[in-house]
Amino acid sequence: MAQTASGDREVRYAVAEKKARGLLAELFIRLVKEKPLGTVGLVIVVLLFFTGIFADFLAPYGFNEINLAHRLDPPSATHLLGADNLGRDMLSRVIYGARISMYVGLGAIVLSVAESTFIGIICGYFGGKVDIIIQRFVDAWMCFPMLFILLTAMAVLSGLLHPVILMILVLGLASGIGSSRLVRSAVIAIKGNMYVQAATAIGSPASRTLVRHILPNVMAPIIIMLSIGMGGVIMAEASLSFLGFGLPPPTPSWGGMLSGSGRTHMIRAPWMMIWPGLALALVIWGINMFGDAVRDLLDPRLRGGLGRFSGLAKKRAQLARKATEARETQEV
Repeated sequence: MAQTASGDREVRYAVAEKKARGLLAELFIRLVKEKPLGTVGLVIVVLLFFTGIFADFLAPYGFNEINLAHRLDPPSATHLLGADNLGRDMLSRVIYGARISMYVGLGAIVLSVAESTFIGIICGYFGGKVDIIIQRFVDAWMCFPMLFILLTAMAVLSGLLHPVILMILVLGLASGIGSSRLVRSAVIAIKGNMYVQAATAIGSPASRTLVRHILPNVMAPIIIMLSIGMGGVIMAEASLSFLGFGLPPPTPSWGGMLSGSGRTHMIRAPWMMIWPGLALALVIWGINMFGDAVRDLLDPRLRGGLGRFSGLAKKRAQLARKATEARETQEV
């Protein structure tokens, strides 16, 4: 009995400790302990945001500061990553390219997730004709290749808005429609739970039910979409800029640096393609690793993803086993 009481007290203390930590603190602790690659990915994401925010202080030169005397200079003490065909410092352009990727990636994925959440919640909760009509539009939208939609939108709307704002709007709105199916599926699964039916039975308005009962319970897939989708958005921006439909020169987009002069001088000055390509690959890899780790930690269907109090079930089982072994030892 003493062992059992002690075990119950330890479980209660663990529950109180985890509640005191908060969800984000617990998620960060589990990320560091259980997902080393996810932790590395988080460090890369933090470095991306840090570099983008403080690019004006970190870059030794302006991103369009031309100096023909240093045209195609190799890496040296003056230009640590070399210079391009116009004598512009490659380190400065890569640093300012991180700011562009941060703006486009964060803005587009937030807009995309907000659109997906709105469409998915409306379709999943109300169903019926509303769901049928919207989902047929989603089906028709997904029949077209995403690259074709992006190229057409950028070509038609070019010049109407600032290039960065236009890129955020096009990528965010175009990618959010198809992703709404994930939220819709989660809402349909949650809608059948007893607490949602009880709220409806006592006359709770649909808006209150959606905000208080549906939305908090679909936050896990929303956070996963937010963390994983950012890498795809940055890659899409780089692809459009590489094809000439993205951010116009001299905007220091990593995809734009890989195209044009980068391809022209890739044999004579390979650093013009190596550094932007390496930065792009490293950032997307880091975001994907971080997104996969967050998915594993938040999804209860995956190993280790048991929700807010993930370690309590295992701890409770261990304590119960020890208590049983102690009782058996006393009986013997």
